[in-house]
Amino acid sequence: MARIAVTDGMAPEAVEILEKGGHEVVLKFIEKDDLLAGALSDFDAIIVRSATKLTAEIIAATEGLTVIGRAGVGVDNIDLKAAGEAGIQVVNAPRASTQSVIELTIGHFVASLRHIPKSDRGLRRSKWEKKQMIGTELSGKPLGLIGFGRIAQGVAAVAKAMGMQIHTYDPYLPPKIARQQGAFLHKKVDTLFETCTHISVHCNLSDETHHLVNAKRMALMPGKANGIKCGNHIVNCARGGIVDEEDLLDALEKGTITSAALDVFEIEPATNGHPLMLHPNFHGTPHIGAATLEAQQRVGTDIAAAVMTTLDGNVAETLVNKEFLKN
Repeated sequence: MARIAVTDGMAPEAVEILEKGGHEVVLKFIEKDDLLAGALSDFDAIIVRSATKLTAEIIAATEGLTVIGRAGVGVDNIDLKAAGEAGIQVVNAPRASTQSVIELTIGHFVASLRHIPKSDRGLRRSKWEKKQMIGTELSGKPLGLIGFGRIAQGVAAVAKAMGMQIHTYDPYLPPKIARQQGAFLHKKVDTLFETCTHISVHCNLSDETHHLVNAKRMALMPGKANGIKCGNHIVNCARGGIVDEEDLLDALEKGTITSAALDVFEIEPATNGHPLMLHPNFHGTPHIGAATLEAQQRVGTDIAAAVMTTLDGNVAETLVNKEFLKN
């Protein structure tokens, strides 16, 4: 029997799977100071989402941990190298939230282009601003996808069905996959921006992608497609920090960017008067890409299975820090 800490919540079905497997599950958020004091040394495994940050210092203060489970895709809140050097396997659940993020991404584009948030705000102030809310259609517009993994390919399929032209930049993507999905693969990210009026972010946060969407690149966007001055639109439901938020606000104020929607922010929670929230052509959501009942159930059961596989002495399919593990 193993003791498993679940610090950021988990679907009841997943907890039941772990308990039926003979493990003790402790559902409790652990404060950073307690983590640094070695609180995880009482556990064999920990399952986190994005709220708990497992830094090198926290991992160094921990003894006896076998596996870290990330209930979701992104693992930038876990120091993979430090975990590997400590002999701790890190596993994730990359497929569970795919459909949920696809739908939220498309939803943000529709909301932006048809002025849904802005119209709602007006109605709540007793304003009938029908003439001011003329939008544009997705159909016929070039969509640029930064990264072309499972989620981006799903977004591409929906967008293509809505009549959009699909472009992507992904330096790690085999060209044949782009061709199979009917997407034009750009060799340089700048040409993606030069071509596309609509940009959606679907890559991981790294030194390479930090502030990849910046003032220089947003200024390259054409603002016009198929004879329609549709403006330029940015959506990010991937990871905070890929879009330079200061540059984005400046581009909105200058009119370089017509609308923007973020589900993720460089510093979360993005409250305390975040300046983007004051711009009428911006709307945001509080990191809810995976926040559907279906995704929560899938991510819980997927990560429970991966953690139990590891605890049983086997290698999980979703092991993400293999390169750092000691032989």
